[in-house]
Formats: sequence, structure tokens, C-alpha cells
Amino acid sequence: MIETWHLLAEGFAVALTPTNLMYAALGVLLGTAVGVLPGLGTSLTVALLLPLTFALEPTSAFIMFAGIYYGGAYGGSTTSILLRTPGESSTVVTAIEGHLMAKNGRAPQALATAAIGSFIAGTIGSLLLVALATPVVKLALSMGAPEYFAVMVMAFVAVTAVLGTSRIRGFAALGVGLLIGMVGLDTQTGQQRLTFGLPALVDGLDVVLVAVAVFAIGEALWVASRIRTEPDKPIPVGRPWLSRADLSRSWRPWLRGTVLGYPFGAIPAGGAEIPTFLSYATERKLTRHPEEFGKGAIEGVAGPEAANNAAAAGSVTSMLTLGLPTSATTAVILAAFTTYGIQPGPQLLESHSDLVWALIASLFIGNVLLLIINLPLAPMWAKLLRIPRPYLYAGVVFFAVLGTYSVNAQPLDIVFLAVIGVLGFVMRKYGLPVLPLVVGVILGPRAELQLRRALQISDGDFWTLLSSPLCVSIYVVLTVVLLWPLVKRFRKRAATTPPSQPVALAGQSHGDER
Repeated sequence: MIETWHLLAEGFAVALTPTNLMYAALGVLLGTAVGVLPGLGTSLTVALLLPLTFALEPTSAFIMFAGIYYGGAYGGSTTSILLRTPGESSTVVTAIEGHLMAKNGRAPQALATAAIGSFIAGTIGSLLLVALATPVVKLALSMGAPEYFAVMVMAFVAVTAVLGTSRIRGFAALGVGLLIGMVGLDTQTGQQRLTFGLPALVDGLDVVLVAVAVFAIGEALWVASRIRTEPDKPIPVGRPWLSRADLSRSWRPWLRGTVLGYPFGAIPAGGAEIPTFLSYATERKLTRHPEEFGKGAIEGVAGPEAANNAAAAGSVTSMLTLGLPTSATTAVILAAFTTYGIQPGPQLLESHSDLVWALIASLFIGNVLLLIINLPLAPMWAKLLRIPRPYLYAGVVFFAVLGTYSVNAQPLDIVFLAVIGVLGFVMRKYGLPVLPLVVGVILGPRAELQLRRALQISDGDFWTLLSSPLCVSIYVVLTVVLLWPLVKRFRKRAATTPPSQPVALAGQSHGDER
């Protein structure tokens, strides 16, 4: 262990050279800017910059890529909070409570808790990368398709039965999301599903497109429908820093989000979406202020943002130790390794020790740079809310269309953006929660893949879904969660029902005495 920390110190010596420090700062700034723009993901940015970095030393190039990755993980939360427009699919949850905080004049507090949570989770995640990489990788390798499917079912239930005020509406929204997620090519049989003969739908609908349409376009249409009945009141910016009460309510969600995010980032088919959903569900259950959820609870921003950045550190763990990308960005970075003639995997720590430890050290440096750059800018970002709503949401629609078009450069994507945006507006108008729909789109294809893989391995035996203690534990917990409200309702009804039968018997006995 002492040797590990000695190697990390040598990595800091390399990463703190002026040249590498400049590339780290450049990566953080690029990542934050890209995260702010809806649809322009960090994976796209790394892919576009890949040809331009061939002239750089590998260490400098990967330090810049790591800065882009971490900066994008934070930058996506900025528009989620201010405009309810997720820049990344992993910041979808942040848009719920974060935007409500902004509407209540607490945008700086929401941005600050996101920045501090990202710093704490990213730093702890990087420490875990140093200390616990091997055990986490062993855990990831021990999980099979049944375990992955059980975890995804848990995420489905968490955002429908636990979070929503109406379970029926929550599951209805989830069903719509699963239906949208089925659009495209069946990876098992090669058959087209719900494509209506359109070649643009063969690859399915991009997750970012759906998230931007439901949140950004849906929100813009909602504001436009009410702009004549609700006067355009300037939203107060409020104090620029977190109060003692805010810190007291945020530090536990930061730690819980980190604990949830890192393992999910490290396991294949994990990603940052599942832990952010589970973190939000956890904070809503554990909060001492349940009345604030749905109105702008700071715990609903702190926990998911910490989970998001911790998952980024976990994803780097899996990429470096196993050579397995667990996110789109790490997949592109993995391709960059191969272009430099470097093979990520178990031998990487020995064959390219200097590069690996410099890259790990740059994760710590990138987190500090993110905090230094973004925390003072929180009040300035919050002042965007003072722009009159017609101009503000015109800009939102413009960047939403620009970001969506940049993903595939297909004009038909703009039509899909408008159609799904109208769907998001209708759902909001009739009280259907939007989050289950997005969860269905993101996790639906993954859950289907793991279910079919498990059934193929077991030759169609459904009992394989209960083949491990982890699966059984998850399904038992979900059964209790789903049935407990019904049990409470029957017990309450039984307690309030008048004992009519005993009274009748008593009257009959008096008649017999007469």
C-alpha cells in the first residue's frame, strides 16, 4: 500500500508540470462548456479532439481528456438547474429539484451544492480508485446478467412507486419510456421495431434527444402556454453561498451519493444514470424535510450530483484495470489508448505506470480546478434567470435544436425533438411524471439485453433470475416496497370498520331471553 501512495506522489509530480496543468485546465473548461450545451456530450467532444491530440504526448492528451470527462459531468448540471435542460443524461435527475430551487431564488445554492458535491465525490472516488480498484473490479466480474437485470428493475420501481404521488401515473409514464426505448434494431434478432420504415429510426432515438425534448422543449411549451396568465416576475438570485443549514442538509447526501455512484460506475452496464436515480429516491426517503421535495429540496441536488461524479471515477477504474468502457466517453478514451499503441487492462499499471499514475493524479487536480472555476461563477450563472422568459426560452429552444442536430446531423431528429417535446408538455399538463419516461428510455434497452442474455444462458429457465442471493434480496425488498402501502391501507380500513356483526349477535341474545 505504501508503494501505491509513492507511485501516486510521482504521478502528481508529472501532472503538476506547467504544461500538463495547462492541459488539465483546458480540459475542465472545455468539458464544462460542452456539458452546458444540451446534446453536445463529452464523448462527442473527446472524439472530435482525438485527431488534434496526436501531436501531443500521451500523458498530456489523456490528462486533457480526463478534464473534459469531469468537467462535462459537472457542466451538465448547470443548465439542468437553471433551465431544466439536462446537458447530459446523467444530470436528468438534477433538473427536478434543482430547477425548482432556481425558481425559488436559490439557484446559487443549487449550483454551489452541485459544485461542492462534485468535488467531494470526485475526490473520494479518485481515492477509491487508488485504494479499492482491485476489489471493485472483482465485484464487477462476479455479477452476471440476472444481477444486472435485478438492479435495473430496482431503478424502475424506485422512480415510479417510490417517488411519484400516483403509482398508476408513474408506471404509465414508465411504460411510455420503455416503448420509446424499444424503437430501433433488435440487437438479438436484427429485426426492426417501431421504425415505421424510417431509416433514421433504425439506430433508435438518442437518449439525449429524448431528455432534451421532454425537459427543454416541454418546459418551453409549458411556459409559453401560461405566459399570458402568469406575469413575468424577475426571479431573485439570492445569496451566493451555502448557509450552515444548507451544509447540514447536504453533507450526508454527498457521502451517500458517493457510495452509490462509485460501484455503479465501475461495473459494466452500470453508468451514472442508475445511481443518480437511486440517490434521489434514497434522499427523498431519508430526508427530514419531505414537504420540500417537489418544491426544491437541496438534498435532491446534492445526492445525485455526488453520485454522478463518483460514477465517473468508477468508470475510469474499470477502463484502466479491465480495459472495459462503462460509458460512452470512456469508450472513446479507450480508443485513444489504442491509437497510441497502449492496451488498457491488468498489465497497464506495470507497462505504463508513469502515464497511469499521472492520469489518476490529474483527476484530483481536475476536481480542484472545477471547484475553483465554478463555485465563484454560481451567482453569475444564476443571473441568467433574470433574462425575460420569451428571450430566455427562445435561447433554450435554439440550443436544444442545435445540440440535437449535432448528435447525428439528421434533420429528422428535429422533428422527433418537436414531437417528443409536445408529449412532454401533455404529460406535464395532465400530471404525469416525466422522470419515469426518461428512465424507461435509458434503462429499458439495457434491462431487455440483460434479461434476454440471462434467459439465453439458462435455456429459457426463468428461475435463473433468482439464482443468486443478491437477486433474491432485491426482489424481496421490491415486493415489500410495492405491497406495504396496500397492507397499510387494508389495516387502516379494518381499524375504522364498525364491528356490526357482534352488535347483531348481542341483540339476538336479548331476544332469546325474552
